[in-house]
Amino acid sequence: MTQNALFGQYWAANSPVHAMDPRIKLTALLVVMIAIFAAASFTALGVCALYIILFYVIARIPFQQAFKAIAPLAFIVVITALLNMFFVQGGPVYFQTGPLEISQLGLHNAAFLGLRLTELLFAASLLTLTTATLDLADAFEAMLAPLRRVGFPAHECAMIMGIALRFLPQFIEEWRTIRAAQISRGAHVGKQSPAAGLRMLTSLMVPLFTSAFRHADTLSAAMDARCYHGAEGRTKLKPMQYTQRDTLGTILVFVLLISVIATNTLLAH
Repeated sequence: MTQNALFGQYWAANSPVHAMDPRIKLTALLVVMIAIFAAASFTALGVCALYIILFYVIARIPFQQAFKAIAPLAFIVVITALLNMFFVQGGPVYFQTGPLEISQLGLHNAAFLGLRLTELLFAASLLTLTTATLDLADAFEAMLAPLRRVGFPAHECAMIMGIALRFLPQFIEEWRTIRAAQISRGAHVGKQSPAAGLRMLTSLMVPLFTSAFRHADTLSAAMDARCYHGAEGRTKLKPMQYTQRDTLGTILVFVLLISVIATNTLLAH
């Protein structure tokens, strides 16, 4: 059976990226995000895109699966691009109807922010595709550990994040299953009136939330049955260790950040 990637779901593979310390991968994601936000031109975003493609190649994740992983969140990119295209005005106007107009600046901002958000989604997806949910939660807890001195519930926050990531791909699959079931019963999901669309959305959301509450009850019962009492006395099967590949990965992401800063500087002069 062919494996299909989903955002938040682990993609099993034997690669240097998979074997990296999850704490380093989480830190690397933050550095990559800083580089993407720091990019001030399409050229700088192109540099980021090249590095992200390189990371996917090293991780041995097929590009078609990478696109499938971010597809459920593509609406964020589309909505952001449309809002900028129609409501940001400046330069020559290419199209106008009523209060809406498409200008040169609007198209530029739509393309720029759309590309930036797409790169952010690919970068975040790479982290979840190459890191098991439990490892990611442990890394998040380790990075928040210093805040325990001031009473911050690091373990509880990490557990909440881990559970959310664990069930995200499952809820996406259930959404698709419920939608397919409604269509098979004669429901119309194409063009329809707002009232009909609202009824259709309700018919999808009610069973989805019912399923979510059922999963929550099952998880709560399972945790009680295993005598879960928080982080006290909890040991780890595979302790996180820093290795040479983590050093190389850290150098690579900081080279990306420096490259973006250098590109911005060169284009500014």
